[in-house]
Amino acid sequence: MEECGTILSSRDMERTLERLASEVSERRGDDERLVLLGIQRRGADLALRLKARLDRSLGRDIPLGKLDINLYRDDWTTLNIQPSINRTEIPFDIENTSILLVDDVLYSGRTIRAALEAVLDYGRPRRVELLVLIDRAGLRELPIQADYVGKHVVTHGDEHVDVRVAERDSEDKVCLVTPK
Repeated sequence: MEECGTILSSRDMERTLERLASEVSERRGDDERLVLLGIQRRGADLALRLKARLDRSLGRDIPLGKLDINLYRDDWTTLNIQPSINRTEIPFDIENTSILLVDDVLYSGRTIRAALEAVLDYGRPRRVELLVLIDRAGLRELPIQADYVGKHVVTHGDEHVDVRVAERDSEDKVCLVTPK
């Protein structure tokens, strides 16, 4: 049996995404080469929401892509289950762009390592920054840090963070799941 403690409610998620979009606008709003790249699946959903906010605040259409990193994972041969393969959709040339990579949770850093490897297969961006909704602070295995963080959450190794988005899960909510 597991217990799910709420980290962010639906309203908290909306406010957090609004704040993150404001931070991006402030730091990268003048960058005409800014593009969003959401990591499949929930990172892509969050990137779409950020895009709407950035398009509105910057008064222009920010290019959006989706990145599937499953074939770049360093643990897929040891998984007990077959990885779920999604589609990478990058409808723009990433050469010399400023990529804002978007994901739901930063934990060990391995997903982001895989994402960086995948991005480089498509070209060489000028810069890559990372935006995450949740940073599970203190449990990193690789020296990877987010440039934009919705919320820092201290967790233990036996816990996990469950991000639910309305597009996939019929609700917006972030829970800390702990074994009972």
